Amino acid sequence: MTSHRVSYDLAETLLAPGEVAIVGAGPGDPGLLSLRALALIEQADCLVYDRLVSKEVLALASPDAQRFYVGKASRCHALTQEQTNALLVRLAGEGRRVVRLKGGDPYIFGRGGEEAEVLVENRVPFRVVPGITSAQGCAAYGGFPLTHRDHAQSVTFVTGHCKGDGELALNWQALAVPHHTVVFYMGLANAALISDKLQSYGLAAGHPVALVERGTTPEQRQVITCLGELVKTIDEQGLRPPTLIVVGEVVRLADVLAQPMPEEAIFASGEILELARERIAL
Repeated sequence: MTSHRVSYDLAETLLAPGEVAIVGAGPGDPGLLSLRALALIEQADCLVYDRLVSKEVLALASPDAQRFYVGKASRCHALTQEQTNALLVRLAGEGRRVVRLKGGDPYIFGRGGEEAEVLVENRVPFRVVPGITSAQGCAAYGGFPLTHRDHAQSVTFVTGHCKGDGELALNWQALAVPHHTVVFYMGLANAALISDKLQSYGLAAGHPVALVERGTTPEQRQVITCLGELVKTIDEQGLRPPTLIVVGEVVRLADVLAQPMPEEAIFASGEILELARERIAL
């Protein structure tokens, strides 16, 4: 077993055999983990983890902890959600201390609620530890706020794809309002629809958009564009999932608020901002 680096008295009660902890692993940088998340990861007999959980976070667990990859990408799942649910129930039934690691926050587009429901149905004890969601991490590392008294008095987190790859039916009129920030998770495949709908409900083609790929990691890329150029920018820059789409006037503040980095390119509309940020050592 690895030596403990977190006081469990500070963190919370020990994880019991047969208990599941649904833990938010944050957007990638291990320095963004909570103390509670770290304490539970160190105690785990097994980790059940998603595609967006970084290898640095996984390395914080005991080398003896068994690891189960259940990552999901569009039309490519290591396990179905039903199989993942069954795995959690089985491991808990075997008396394992289970940590279910999810990128970002488990209750924000992380299917944590679905898994919690299954645990309740099967009388499996569990706890939930929130994490910094991708919207918060990408905005902070990208140098812009999600809300600002002069630019955005509200923010909405929206899924960019629907269950079963169905039609993306959203309240577009409510999203296309001034002084508001909209963050689309998993929205690259529907970028054309997002652009068209927001413009048809009143936002200008020049309305600013930030695209943040692999936010908070050493591979983070950020592009500032606009609604009218959204699809073209994604194609030209070759952006791939995971990429967050942030729509709103707040993204213009990245010019002012982004922290200067060594050899960082001048940040201008349509240009890529390479962020080689130092990782925070735990």
